[in-house]
Amino acid sequence: MNAIKLLLLDVDGVLTDGTILIHPDGSESKTFNIRDGAGIVWAQRAGLVVGLLSARSSPATAARAEQLGVTIVTQGAADKLAGYEQILAAHGLLDEQVAYMGDDLQDLPVLRRVGFSAAPADAAPEVRSAVQWVSACAGGQGAARECIEHLLRRQGQWRAAVAAFFES
Repeated sequence: MNAIKLLLLDVDGVLTDGTILIHPDGSESKTFNIRDGAGIVWAQRAGLVVGLLSARSSPATAARAEQLGVTIVTQGAADKLAGYEQILAAHGLLDEQVAYMGDDLQDLPVLRRVGFSAAPADAAPEVRSAVQWVSACAGGQGAARECIEHLLRRQGQWRAAVAAFFES
């Protein structure tokens, strides 16, 4: 667990509940959980790089990534394994240095490769049975935050990441 340098997160079904609202003008919107966002910020403060790997392209995903300071954003990766391999090559990382949280069947090739694999509570049964850790929370309901806490606690970084909240 201490070898993990990058946490990759799927978007739809992990950072959101999978709902996409299509508006009459053709634009779309998604709902992101503020606790997941806070966890991402704390992970980055602790030195963990956080990235997004999504099969869909969405302006809402790009905007949320920018708000959180997430610079590794791969969208439109229908072949998630190819997108994952591009991220590894671009950042000089090995499989064992990556954690990935995904929720559906297209995430399985990546989940099988990474050093730490995780899924939300409402992930597809095949995904839940294939990963090392399953959140008690559903996608878009704090699953990413819980995963981040789990990783940082296992790395001994949780207290340091949130120390400012305990200082008076």
